[in-house]
Amino acid sequence: MGQTECYKILSSHLVSGELRQGESISIRIDQTLTQDATGTMAYLEFEALGLDRVRNELAVSYVDHNTVQVGFENADDHEYLRTVADRKGVIYSRAGNGICHQVHLERFARPGKTLLGSDSHTPTAGGIASFAAGAGGLDVALAMAGVPFSIIAPRVVEIRLHGHLRPFVTAKDVILCVLERFGVKGNVNTVFEYTGEGVNTLSVPERATIANMGAECGVTTSLFPSDGNTKAFLEAQGRGDEYIPLYPDEDAVYDDLFEIDLSSLEPLAACPHSPGNIAKVSDLAGMRINQVLIGSCTNSSYMDLKKAAAILKGHTVAPTVSLGVAPGSREVLMMITEDGTLETLIKAGARILESACGFCIGNHQSPGTDSVSLRTSNRNFYARSGTASASLYLVSPETAAASAITGVFTDPRTVDADLSSITMPRHFLIDDSGFILPTFSAEIFRGPNIGEPPRNTPMPDSIKGHAVIKVGDKITTDHIMPAGARLKYRSNIPHYASFVFESVDPSFPERAAAYRDKGESGFIIAGASYGQGSSREHAAICPMYLGIRAVVAVSIERIHQANLCNFGILPLLFRKEEDYQCIDQGDELELLDPAASLESGEFTLRDHTKGIDIPLDLFASEEQKRMLSAGGRLNEVRI
Repeated sequence: MGQTECYKILSSHLVSGELRQGESISIRIDQTLTQDATGTMAYLEFEALGLDRVRNELAVSYVDHNTVQVGFENADDHEYLRTVADRKGVIYSRAGNGICHQVHLERFARPGKTLLGSDSHTPTAGGIASFAAGAGGLDVALAMAGVPFSIIAPRVVEIRLHGHLRPFVTAKDVILCVLERFGVKGNVNTVFEYTGEGVNTLSVPERATIANMGAECGVTTSLFPSDGNTKAFLEAQGRGDEYIPLYPDEDAVYDDLFEIDLSSLEPLAACPHSPGNIAKVSDLAGMRINQVLIGSCTNSSYMDLKKAAAILKGHTVAPTVSLGVAPGSREVLMMITEDGTLETLIKAGARILESACGFCIGNHQSPGTDSVSLRTSNRNFYARSGTASASLYLVSPETAAASAITGVFTDPRTVDADLSSITMPRHFLIDDSGFILPTFSAEIFRGPNIGEPPRNTPMPDSIKGHAVIKVGDKITTDHIMPAGARLKYRSNIPHYASFVFESVDPSFPERAAAYRDKGESGFIIAGASYGQGSSREHAAICPMYLGIRAVVAVSIERIHQANLCNFGILPLLFRKEEDYQCIDQGDELELLDPAASLESGEFTLRDHTKGIDIPLDLFASEEQKRMLSAGGRLNEVRI
């Protein structure tokens, strides 16, 4: 039986375990990346390990999230990141150099390598045939220390592409089609592998767009083959010697198959408030819009901006619309400056934004009250933009540009523009001066906002307390820990913890802390797909700081489950889904005999308020059981 591309890479990096679907395995990590919203804590955790330098092949620290510096906090954190990178042997990508996933694809990602990043969209590099996965900062810190990364050997779904995309239909529409089929939950421990003759029609940046938003389905990663298009991209980046061919075997066996005729697709949009809420652009045509934003790690490549500019050329943005464009990297910005694309965008009325994540995480460009915003980014979660009443739609750059001109949702197939001459450049404009290489000599700077990574206590003999909050399905890490203006407190856990569940129940932190200070354990009760979205480990750290000892849910997403275990919070699942309905916020709860239950993986939750016992299953590997017993991985790990 032949191997999938996924299992070829995993087998070449296997450190321990049996490479069989559903089994726990550990793999060697070649490359790591961090960004400044999650990286500060990751490097504090790395420092806590006591090593003088990183031990993996390549570690890169990007500054791309908190580049708006209101107050001292972000500037201080960036100086910490620069100096700790210099001291520990990490390449530092300074603010303005670009978004981590776009830049890493351009300059570092390689076929057949493993990449672990403290950002959930790290799978972007699957477009160049890297096994690239998002994780919490502690897992990335350990990977930088040379510790193998533990995962469940995944099921692999083949997504077979036929035909070719018609004009004005894009890679964004491909992944929105995939999201329509697979949704945003139920895909834990799964990898998407793209095959078929249609793959040959997609460039590496187009493949990266698809791999990027695979994260919204909750999969571990997505993979494209390393082929002639991969080679051409690497050669254009001056990295042709890094090319290796990599394909699945012809007789590879997959766990599922989804076929897409690219020729049959039409422009799509993800409607509020989920990337999985898909509609045809033609069905939305005529809806008035207020804001258009082109950029993010999903659609900010040179080709994306060239096509958007070709549609905008000769037009002016509608007077009721604000258009912002954020090039994905300094390389992209320099290239569109040199070839006249930037001038076209400016003449059309676009506001040129920094090469950073910015609007995608709600750090700026928040839309107006009750407004409609079209964005080429990857998430449209409720209130993520900074405006709770706004409606966000995720679309391709072509749909975004066409709609910016008309002021209403517009199918790009109806505009008068010719994109056929826009092709991948044979040579990119390469300038690596935005990277700072380590000298191992800097004194590490620590501003007043930077504290030590908090540690939990070992699992107690008795876990009694209250259901501090009960939430529904699809609670994202944005719901748990707000981004935007709050992200600058990421290094100050006591203060950042005061915003837990801010958009859901702003009284949660005070209530949780009151239970904690009385010596009680806190419980979070949740529905399906709890913890989807961003990889931010603060969604585990801050609740842990507030005394949360267990999350009891219908289902929990992969990265958040790992973060809960890393910080000593029990991830527990209802054995019977209907039992979710039995518990109310404020109920007095107790986990019976937690030590024996941890060993067996079967827990009993006693609801003293209702007078009932509820069976639960522990969602954790044997390795995670040990860290839960210790109160988190920092208490357990020995380097």
